[in-house]
Amino acid sequence: MIVYHASKKGFIRDVFNGNIADEIDHAFMAHLGRHTSPNEVRSWRNSMMYMYKVIDTPDIPDTSSIAIEYQIPLTSKRVDFIISGLDENQKGNIVIIELKQWEQAKLSSKSGVVQTRFQHGESEVTHPSYQAWSYAYMLTNYNETIREQQIELSPCAFLHNYQSDNIIANACYQEYIEKAPVFFKSDAQKLQDFIKKRIKFGAKDDIIWLIDKGKLRPSKQLADTLLSMLHGNQEFVLLDDQKIVYETALELARNTASGKKHVLIVEGGPGTGKSVVAVNLLIQLTKEGLVAQYVSKNAAPRDVYTVKLSGSYQKSFINNLFVGSGSFIDAPANVFDALIIDEAHRLNLKSGLYGNLGENQILEIIRAAKFSVFFVDDRQRVHIKDIGSKKAIEKVAESCGAIAHYAKLSSQFRCNGSDGYLSWLDNTLQIKETANIHLSSEDYDFRIFSDPNELLDTIKVKNKINNRARVVAGYCWDWNSKKDPDAFDIVIPEFNFKKRWNLSSDKNLWIIGNNSVNEIGCIHTCQGLELDYIGVIVGKDMRYENNKVSTDVTQRSKHDQSVKGFKSLLKENKKQALQDADEIIKNTYRTLMTRGMKGCYVYFCDSALSQHFMNQLQPLHEERKEIRIEPEINDDVKYIDFLPLYSIKAACGYFGEGEIVDELGWIRVEGIGKLNRNMYIVQATGHSMEPIINDGDYCVFRANPAGSRQGKIVLAQHYNFYDADYAGGYSIKIYHSKKKQDGSENWTHEEIVLEPKNANYNPIIINEENSEEFRIVGEFVGTIKP
Repeated sequence: MIVYHASKKGFIRDVFNGNIADEIDHAFMAHLGRHTSPNEVRSWRNSMMYMYKVIDTPDIPDTSSIAIEYQIPLTSKRVDFIISGLDENQKGNIVIIELKQWEQAKLSSKSGVVQTRFQHGESEVTHPSYQAWSYAYMLTNYNETIREQQIELSPCAFLHNYQSDNIIANACYQEYIEKAPVFFKSDAQKLQDFIKKRIKFGAKDDIIWLIDKGKLRPSKQLADTLLSMLHGNQEFVLLDDQKIVYETALELARNTASGKKHVLIVEGGPGTGKSVVAVNLLIQLTKEGLVAQYVSKNAAPRDVYTVKLSGSYQKSFINNLFVGSGSFIDAPANVFDALIIDEAHRLNLKSGLYGNLGENQILEIIRAAKFSVFFVDDRQRVHIKDIGSKKAIEKVAESCGAIAHYAKLSSQFRCNGSDGYLSWLDNTLQIKETANIHLSSEDYDFRIFSDPNELLDTIKVKNKINNRARVVAGYCWDWNSKKDPDAFDIVIPEFNFKKRWNLSSDKNLWIIGNNSVNEIGCIHTCQGLELDYIGVIVGKDMRYENNKVSTDVTQRSKHDQSVKGFKSLLKENKKQALQDADEIIKNTYRTLMTRGMKGCYVYFCDSALSQHFMNQLQPLHEERKEIRIEPEINDDVKYIDFLPLYSIKAACGYFGEGEIVDELGWIRVEGIGKLNRNMYIVQATGHSMEPIINDGDYCVFRANPAGSRQGKIVLAQHYNFYDADYAGGYSIKIYHSKKKQDGSENWTHEEIVLEPKNANYNPIIINEENSEEFRIVGEFVGTIKP
């Protein structure tokens, strides 16, 4: 996703006029529905001035394209600065620049890691060259357009406040500096030369826009790449905090000879890459000759990994790599160099089929290993017997005399890379209050269905792509088909919906089975694993009443082991029992709703809960605060504090054809940067540009915009075309064009597409034959807030 996008000429203008930080912030608001932090705005203002000086040369074409804060698909990672164009051979080129305001750094013994100072103190971070290279790798890995069109990516880092020393450019980082050169305070000319060598011409099609709108490659699944990884191939490049956690764990595991027992507790929510880091650790430690095992309470991930490796490795080898959490009851002390515990929140007190063996799984694991790393998310506790919280692991480590270390995984690699979706889900489920009250369609593909049959049909369509879409449900239906294969389990009579639980056929391999889409999964067959699309049926154990998301454990199936013993607990401590049940039920649905990398589709048995979620998908229809329109104002504040308001028709006449028209009034405008006489206001109509522009919004436009219009929101006038919002020949839409070259080396429009943001509306397509009956009247600047 592109946040800020302009031609080089437009970028130079925005920086020169002092508007760049405001422009980026407004773009953030338009695309993400939020402003960014004041610190980030200040860093843009500072860093972009340096980039302005670097690219302000006629040797870099004005028509080259700039993108700032470009979000890498399916991740929450954003690239600081991109410039694209053609090289001397007319080949597409993208230069990725990671910008840093650092002034000092320290060496680290960890590969690709440095230490630097931030406001909160010193921290370990990835080396800027590693970061730039890893982002380029991810872009190439995810984007089919880059590969199909053979677009060259050239990553580098620019530390514009940093004096060259033997830290950042130290020989220990040479591997990554060769992949992504690093430029310092005195290297502006070298960076300019680096860009000039790769960007000599502008491209007829905006390369950044092509990539942003291009086809994404199917996302890698950890289970599918396991065999290749064991053969020594690099399938996942660890980004930022993943890299830090990985290198920290490696260092601790390698230093076990010191005699000190170490425990690393890694907190990470859904999709932060816990399993990817865990498996990478297992493979590297095993490669180095250390005795290591991957530990998981849940059998589903282990069974999936085992099947993927079967036929290539002996069963005994596989069984020694992937083990259950109850395997260490009688293990001698320190027999393992490293134990890697994935989904540690699922650890139990006791082991065995009847839960009567051993002492404490956390204790047994720490005792058996010189080094143990626990990947934990307290909000994924889904069983009444789950004890593996951060606090519990910390307490046991202390009792064993182990040195505890802490780390966090925060970057999102699931749910379309949307941290906002997870925060929204926590807020909507009333697990915790967050600022993400409403969810934009740009954040994540989240849909609510009123019929479970339609939900299943949609998931089946998605599953045809690559067998990575499934439907799951809360455990509110008895497992009747276990004894009677002809019986149905999940039955919703009012929709004639009848399906079976999955465990009768594929069991723990349901998530990779060829026919699994016809059965319904549960939390026990998908936790610790991921899909592209997940469908979730929310049972009657969760409902909405009295403005509260309530849970009812009595609506769970009697076969559900996750709340077994609840009645006994209820007698002992009613308040605690209800609190535990509430936590388990909400955590279960939170976990289910975060299994999908690309989308989550939900059916709610409780209609009030469905409406509650629906209300959070778009702003509530609150009474609009009136924006004050002044009929007359003093001349000395016009275009300084106030802009004129025109009707769409008047604006198109005035700015498109030079006619003199009367304004409807004047509106005070704040927060969009410096005003000028090319700016004006129109009131939007309709829903085609939601959620960026809503019906009735007052929009500021800039007439006669310079630079490329590609991918920008424009006000257009067109004849012989009809726009449903404006009932005529006017449109506010996103501008895209395709160009072709004539015999005289001039570019002409082959086709112009005015694209709505709302997928329920059709685009307006203007071709070469009628392009003369079309004009751009203004470029969108922002909306006015009351």
